Amino acid sequence: MDYVKAFIVGGLICVIGQVILDNTKLTPAHILVSFLTAGVILGGIGLYEPLVRFGGAGATVPIIGFGYSLAQGAIEGAKANGVLGAFTGGITSTAGGIAAAIIFGYIMSLVFKPKTKN
Repeated sequence: MDYVKAFIVGGLICVIGQVILDNTKLTPAHILVSFLTAGVILGGIGLYEPLVRFGGAGATVPIIGFGYSLAQGAIEGAKANGVLGAFTGGITSTAGGIAAAIIFGYIMSLVFKPKTKN
């Protein structure tokens, strides 16, 4: 049942993004930044936590979940280290995911020989 919940939550987040993309003049970059910012705001005020508890990876894997992780890390860092922790906590909490993205991106560039677009 956890997989179904994750699929539904992640799918709904993607549907919202697609509807925004289809019905507005916003570019994918604008939507990406909007979702990231929404994740930070919703995570900061505690409204995203129930969705994470319900949807699991369906709520934490999309970009809005990255924003949520940044907010939670900043909150925990601020509790532990004050103002400086608010700035470093988000980066510390997401460092593993960022490192994995860089490493796997590099490996894929070695395997698939990327080319420039014409």
